Amino acid sequence: MSLWKNNGNRPTRFGFGEGVRDAARDNSGVVGIGADITASVSMNMFADEFPDRFYSLGIAEQNCISVAAGFALTGLIPVFSTYGVFASMRAADQIRVSVCYNNLHVIIGGAHAGISVGPDGATHQALEDIAVMRVLPNMTVLSPCDATQTRQAAMAAINRLKGPVYIRFGREAVPDFTLPETSFEIGKGQLMREGSDLTIVATGHLVWHALQAAEELNENNISVRVINIHTIKPIDKEILIESARSTGAIVTAEEHQIAGGLGSAVAEVLVENCPVPMAFVGMRDSFGESGKPEELMEKYGLSTTGIVLQALALYKRKQK
Repeated sequence: MSLWKNNGNRPTRFGFGEGVRDAARDNSGVVGIGADITASVSMNMFADEFPDRFYSLGIAEQNCISVAAGFALTGLIPVFSTYGVFASMRAADQIRVSVCYNNLHVIIGGAHAGISVGPDGATHQALEDIAVMRVLPNMTVLSPCDATQTRQAAMAAINRLKGPVYIRFGREAVPDFTLPETSFEIGKGQLMREGSDLTIVATGHLVWHALQAAEELNENNISVRVINIHTIKPIDKEILIESARSTGAIVTAEEHQIAGGLGSAVAEVLVENCPVPMAFVGMRDSFGESGKPEELMEKYGLSTTGIVLQALALYKRKQK
């Protein structure tokens, strides 16, 4: 049986808002920047408590990043959040040149990530943001698995890091299964479950589905290790290589395009150090569409069932 229990569904964006607010209570240098969707991305928690440190600049993401860079150059710690699809692509040039080139400590919250945004449709479903952000020099990319871990990630990004950070999180309520006392270390993968036949490496909302898939596969006498990669960059090479050597097969699972995302990052590590058979759960070169979040996740194979199917196929390949 899994040791991880659902403590109730909560949106990961709530965890982000709580983390920023709580870090700001102990650090007067934290300032917030919004783009007219303050409550939607949970920055209202910060704005309500620190109105004199919050700046709403309108729907002008490029300007927001430029202002954030200016704040960082004065020694402040700016936190800017908007929908991930706009944060990562509409402001990509400003992030690259103004923030990353200068290695500034700017925190960027990429909200409403993945296809589980649902009815907002393809234009608002960030499915390429990991790829865009992880290719930028100096950028740290975080993709926490639930609301509790998102709070930890936001606080760690503000308090422990020095350069630019992109934190990816979703809109819908999802299982909240980690605990406040659960260890969170940037750059270190989290072993969620031991197993010997194959490993599922997951990130974000797909970690919970990976744990459920492992339970189902265990009923078929397939022992599955589950790893939560909450830090896409810098990625934990050690845990990936050890798992590849121990289990001999890797399934990656992400609510993102397969190209350029977690799967690509894991494959880059393994092809150089320990090549093993791999399978990929994610969007396959496709935009999303409008619909109920759970129905979209099922349709595009980003569910427990989708992970089980890929894992079974990979296990058969490994046996040949």
